[in-house]
Amino acid sequence: MDLIQVSTPLSLYLHLPWCVSKCPYCDFNSHKAGENAPFDRYTNALNVDIENEARRASDRAIASIFIGGGTPSLFTPAQIKSVLDQCRAHFSIISNCEITMEVNPGGVEYGNFSGYLEAGVNRLSIGAQSFDNVMLQALGRIHGPEEIRAAFSGAVKAGFDNINIDLMFALPGQQVDQAAADISYAVELSPQHISYYQLTLEQNTVFYKCPPKGIPNDDITWEMQNKGHRLLKRAGYQQYEISAFAQRDRRCCHNVNYWQFGDYLAAGAGAHGKITTKDGKIIRYRKASNPQEFIEHIETGCFVDNSSYVAGKDLVFEFMLNALRMLDGFSIGMFHERTGLDSLLIETKLHIAAEDGLLERVDEDRWRPTCNGLRFLNDLQARFLP
Repeated sequence: MDLIQVSTPLSLYLHLPWCVSKCPYCDFNSHKAGENAPFDRYTNALNVDIENEARRASDRAIASIFIGGGTPSLFTPAQIKSVLDQCRAHFSIISNCEITMEVNPGGVEYGNFSGYLEAGVNRLSIGAQSFDNVMLQALGRIHGPEEIRAAFSGAVKAGFDNINIDLMFALPGQQVDQAAADISYAVELSPQHISYYQLTLEQNTVFYKCPPKGIPNDDITWEMQNKGHRLLKRAGYQQYEISAFAQRDRRCCHNVNYWQFGDYLAAGAGAHGKITTKDGKIIRYRKASNPQEFIEHIETGCFVDNSSYVAGKDLVFEFMLNALRMLDGFSIGMFHERTGLDSLLIETKLHIAAEDGLLERVDEDRWRPTCNGLRFLNDLQARFLP
């Protein structure tokens, strides 16, 4: 494998692990906060972890920061400011760095939006999921549609001009028209970005162990997706990834870096990162998932990150697992730059996928998935397994 000049973009992910309650479909590292969640101790531990992560960055600049969870908006603006000040103190951060924070309508004080903006957050992602009360209750959400609108209005009033709304479809008992209505309600708010993704029953979730009744079948789900995509396109949103739609120039830089197999550092309980070393090797690592265990590790100077090198035989699949989600596809140049591998390793599989109608060649350097490739994305990605 060739040595890589590390010009790969670098992002930073910060994990805040508590929620008011755990949703039955959620497989993220989130924990019910309760009355005595140690937010201050966690913030202090996270700041130490950020300082440690800065050593991995070397002289590379941070292009985006994403504060995820959990429900980060359970933390006060002062705590978020402390964390972002720590980032600014220990990293080189580009001047127009996108700094996103996730917000749940049922877990935020709307008066805090101005404080988050002043702390340095410049993009919000609101976890709406649906505007239908029945659907929200089926998902275990603690908010209603009016709280979504109030959160959005409060964010705009505070000065945010880059907001994403998360929506899910194929929900228990959901009909095609109900899914379309969710799109219409979201579009009425005119957010700069909408994420529209299918409910999946992930392992280690309540829904996986006890599947809810009324999950739409594949044909209905496909109809929901197509109708939703048409409505979003008609409203002026450009699809750039299988579940991401943006107004002009409002793509999520942080997620694009993931999908283009960029590097990202990670701080916080359960956070996982990927970094390319100067000798061209790729390391993945993750922090202790349990918040209390994470805090204790930091406070005792025991920094456990469970790091491992990504084997060369796995790099092709890891790259394709991400890049094939993008409607623009990927360039051969990017494949070589991000993996250090020769394109000859994938040439035969690319052409076979094209013959089967799942991929198409845009020009000498670029390939992208076809409509069928996106519909059967799991099958297309699996073709690049070792």
